Amino acid sequence: MKKLGIMGLVSCCIVGLLGVAAAAEVTWQDIGGGNTSIKAVLVHPQDPRIIYIGSSSGVLKSEDSGKAWRSVLTVGGQNRAVNFLGFGLNADSIYAATSAGLYYSANNGKNWKRIFQGKNNLEKECSVVASLPYGIILGTKAGLFLSTDRGRSWHKARASLGSSHILAIACYPKEADSLYVACVDGVFRSSDQGQNWEKIFVARPTEDGLNEDEAIEDQDEEERFSQIRYLCIDPQDPDILYLATEKGVYISQDKGKSWKAMPSFGLLKRQVKFLLVLSKSDIYAVNRSGIFQYNQDRWEELSLGLAVNEVRFLSLDKQNSLYAATEKGLFKAEAKVYANSKQSRLVIYPKNEPDIKKVQQAAIRYAEVGPEKIIKWRKQAAKKAWLPKVSASLNRDIADLWHWESGSTTKAEDDALRRGHDAIGWDVSLSWDLGELIWNQDQTSIDVRSKLMVQLRGDILDEVTKLYFERLRLKIELDNIPIGDNKKIAEKELRIEELTASLDALSGGYFSSTMSNPA
Repeated sequence: MKKLGIMGLVSCCIVGLLGVAAAAEVTWQDIGGGNTSIKAVLVHPQDPRIIYIGSSSGVLKSEDSGKAWRSVLTVGGQNRAVNFLGFGLNADSIYAATSAGLYYSANNGKNWKRIFQGKNNLEKECSVVASLPYGIILGTKAGLFLSTDRGRSWHKARASLGSSHILAIACYPKEADSLYVACVDGVFRSSDQGQNWEKIFVARPTEDGLNEDEAIEDQDEEERFSQIRYLCIDPQDPDILYLATEKGVYISQDKGKSWKAMPSFGLLKRQVKFLLVLSKSDIYAVNRSGIFQYNQDRWEELSLGLAVNEVRFLSLDKQNSLYAATEKGLFKAEAKVYANSKQSRLVIYPKNEPDIKKVQQAAIRYAEVGPEKIIKWRKQAAKKAWLPKVSASLNRDIADLWHWESGSTTKAEDDALRRGHDAIGWDVSLSWDLGELIWNQDQTSIDVRSKLMVQLRGDILDEVTKLYFERLRLKIELDNIPIGDNKKIAEKELRIEELTASLDALSGGYFSSTMSNPA
């Protein structure tokens, strides 16, 4: 992987920050007409004035962009919630997946007919539906069902899809082999119009069914033990899939054969529960913190002015108006350009903090990965040939014999050989290998260490730069949150403190120590 230099990283992140400053400041308008607990929204593809919403009791329709609403379907029974709305093969036909079965209307919601009821409560709980040229695919809490005769008869899918809680269906109508289903057990793909299925993503259960954040109150116990939440396909490229999980968003560019995690910078919480994909450059995600749009390898929050606790569904009309179905009603997004100039944004927010170059230099010093270390090693290795190799030796001779003769024949031990004193000798030698003036074997080791140090330095600079500008972006977002939204303010402030601690950890406390007015 190629690493950007310091100037390259700074330039890229400044461009990204300018994009944040110049991006649309999204405002939200309540168009739900007092209807609450909205789980699904469906906007007419040709006429955005026609909107359908699924509530806790049925389906409502508006023909004037949400100014007035009327009920077009009232679901009977104890469980009457509408969980999903979808068009059929044309905009006149509508499917409503409810907690009491699947309903169908062929005339724009004027008349409805229940075409699937289920044999038990779990089968009645319909979660998602897709209408394809070769049949209807229905997902329930008790498995996947298929109908090839417009709902007159239904067949249950084989293997685990026949009993698992279905979460999402993704399909590309123009290609028969592009049919995907996400359930709590994993992601499955069919190449023969739903007759057979192969698993392409394995669900990893969350530990003890608990997530980092509080569990959703109406979430099923079975769903809590799975990390999968939603699946969608790129409408412009059937090879690309997007998967929302408890650990972030995953992408596959080869029809599910391989997956990789998308960057999570900008997401306050990685638990993504819904995705809306229009193209590679137009991706929206929903988590417990709000609505986010993917832009240049990072996520930008769009729900700063949306005072709701839970976003359940997103939709976009042909005029690029964004609709959010929430527990407090239906909201429509409008955009306004920031009034302040780009330059003023870059001057105000980092005013009392060290600039990015100083933080990067502090991080390099703290990690001891500066280029001067390698330069010093190379110079020292080049001088090595001028230094001699010194060797010293010490010898001790204990084999000498001494002869003692006094000339007497009567004295004891006269004329005898005796061991003499130890003979100790030493020497010192010096030698030079002048060939090292041309080539030193230590250079090879230095080259390896230099390569590793460059990679480590690049990783550190990359991390510091992302954290620095992520913190700066959050400060901008914090100023645009309504004063009364204390929960959102607390989340942003907590995330800023977390990023500050991370920058201190990478720079040895330099970042906080040089802030004249810490945020």
